[in-house]
Amino acid sequence: MKHTSAVFRALADPTRRQILQELKQGELAAGQIAARFTISGPSISRHLTLLKHAELIAERRDGNRILYRLQPERLAGAVGDFLSAVCPTQILRRRRAARRSTS
Repeated sequence: MKHTSAVFRALADPTRRQILQELKQGELAAGQIAARFTISGPSISRHLTLLKHAELIAERRDGNRILYRLQPERLAGAVGDFLSAVCPTQILRRRRAARRSTS
């Protein structure tokens, strides 16, 4: 439950959701991410820290740069687990609808 809380806390902010959108195409350096926003670099850094804490993004060093990438399976797992617990009938309906559309 602690991890799920961290995920939803991270998703509560529109800037963090936009950062996740920016990362869906692939890795970006911290400076590249910051350049896409009108807020300060330190503010972006705080947002990135929260997203890392929630395990929604991962980082790796490349020389003196830090590259960030989306962890989509973490996001899908946390949100999916929550939805399964809160509205399991909706999950079943979606699965059935998906099976019908592929048949």
